[in-house]
Amino acid sequence: MCSDLTNKLQFAENIDFSEILTNPILDIAARFWDNDRYAAFRVCYRSMRIIDDLVDDRRATGEALTDQEQTRYIAMLTDWLEAFKKGRADFPFVTELREIVDRFAMPTWPWERLATAMIYDLSHTSFPSFRAFRRYTEGAAIAPASVFMHLCGVRSESDRFRPPTFDICQAARPLALFSYLVHIIRDFEKDQKSNLNYYADSILQSLDLTLSDLKTAATDGKIEPPLRRLIFTYRRFAEYYRQRARIAVDTVAPLMPPRYALSLEIIYSLYLQIFERIDPEEGKFTTSELNPLPDEVKNRIEVTISAFHS
Repeated sequence: MCSDLTNKLQFAENIDFSEILTNPILDIAARFWDNDRYAAFRVCYRSMRIIDDLVDDRRATGEALTDQEQTRYIAMLTDWLEAFKKGRADFPFVTELREIVDRFAMPTWPWERLATAMIYDLSHTSFPSFRAFRRYTEGAAIAPASVFMHLCGVRSESDRFRPPTFDICQAARPLALFSYLVHIIRDFEKDQKSNLNYYADSILQSLDLTLSDLKTAATDGKIEPPLRRLIFTYRRFAEYYRQRARIAVDTVAPLMPPRYALSLEIIYSLYLQIFERIDPEEGKFTTSELNPLPDEVKNRIEVTISAFHS
């Protein structure tokens, strides 16, 4: 690799990950960015977490929402979205978020799609089919990933930023789906104990599984063959999108500065690390089994940086 590129990657040698190795993978990856874009990412990510947690925390109680609650939550989400789009200051982070969106020439559709996915969550406890789940991911996974991809590809010109030269949604989709499917398998135990389910009803039915079966397996640790077939099926889906994610990263990486291309490699590599731990035949699918230890994450980051250099 040319010395010029090597110099541009010196920043990677000065990053101390010792305190953040258990942070979300997107946050770890964004630590490679310039300070202004990392700060922008933090505000964007926090705003999306507010929307997501608002719904997930209620669903985790395990009690069905009443019609009145659904109406109230939908009104809250809709009002927040309108406040964001109009720059009103009566909701948390809206003013700061709006300034960042305007400064970095960001679209507002990721927040709109996220809100749509959360509204779906309010009235559903599962997905009738994998196709329905994939539509849901347009807001729950691809929208946040598109914000990340936008900040990777945005171009600084004079005193302003211009949008990326590529379609951020198309670039983000396969990596987001690979990551989200791995995330769902990794969090099987935690999600089931929190009354959250992301497995399609039609697939469960084809394997003679019920939601009660999933919760029981997560609680008592007894893994029956039908659950192993379910994990095998979702691992196969993840592999499909992994291959496409590899192509997508290779395609857009040359269109952005090295530190942002490296951040995409970090995301791919850390989710691949989890993916490689999924063992449908012998695994227990527990949180401890599927989550790499901090030292393992640190080593994978170092290996990824070294490979990127070479």
